[in-house]
Amino acid sequence: MSSVATPAPTPRRRRGRSTGLQRRQTRLSWLLLLPALAVVAFVAIYPLGKTIYQSFTNQEFLAGIEPTKWVGLQNYRDLWHDTIFRDSVITTVKFTLITVSFEFVLGLVIALVVNSNFKGRGPMRAVMLVPWAIPTVVAAKMWQWMLDDVFGVVNDAGVRLHIIAHSRAWISDPSTSLASVCAVDIWKTTPFVALLLLAGLQVIPGDVYEAASVDGANKLQQFWRITLPLLRPAILVTLIFRTLDALRVFDVFAVFFGNRPDTQTMAIYDQSTIVGDGHVGYGAAVSVAIFLVISLFVVIYVTFMRVTEE
Repeated sequence: MSSVATPAPTPRRRRGRSTGLQRRQTRLSWLLLLPALAVVAFVAIYPLGKTIYQSFTNQEFLAGIEPTKWVGLQNYRDLWHDTIFRDSVITTVKFTLITVSFEFVLGLVIALVVNSNFKGRGPMRAVMLVPWAIPTVVAAKMWQWMLDDVFGVVNDAGVRLHIIAHSRAWISDPSTSLASVCAVDIWKTTPFVALLLLAGLQVIPGDVYEAASVDGANKLQQFWRITLPLLRPAILVTLIFRTLDALRVFDVFAVFFGNRPDTQTMAIYDQSTIVGDGHVGYGAAVSVAIFLVISLFVVIYVTFMRVTEE
């Protein structure tokens, strides 16, 4: 009667050896990261720390005329009662909520259309990026001429098509100024949102939709049960990028309105305070406040992302 040979036991790895290797790899990783961390500290952390320090002083742009003194929280007390800065925060938040909402909805529709199979899909992907490829200042100046109340093509087409009764000063009128700049930003940035969402859609495997079709799920059910859940990481990245970019908006408002008090954003108010008025210390306090507002949105997004992953 033959006996079956028992296999020899495999030697166990020594825990100490693997732990030592892991420590060496971690040490090597930090050594390789040190140059990049040094660059980040030089170009980001140092200016941020200097700005925070300046926000506690009365430093002026021409520092030789008046000596710089430590004023503590005085700049922040003045900023708390600054109605112009408060209005700039409200204007910026309104602009952010309006543009990000419309850009996400329109970008998602465009991404779904471009992701489908149809003839001419390649040229359409190239054409839809044209507004985003135009420099922001050039696009803003172009739309400023198009929205002009005297010779603008928008008013001329609106009157000819009987959409509006007479020409309107879209940019000068306070009731339509914010809507005008929002429309321009939506026109320009929606292709970028569509591009990010399209990248997320192309990662979703087609086998999932085929299995859902076999199970009897229609297109709407596939969108709610498959597309949106699997697209959630791309949606979160897109919203973070666009929200942070909209909160720092400067160029479109500067071209359209300059330093108009009723249409100032946080960035324009900060620039006019430091460069125009020369109040470096108070402008630094405004910069810190802008940083805190943006950080608040980042915390909200990161918290939402962590809850989603759980």
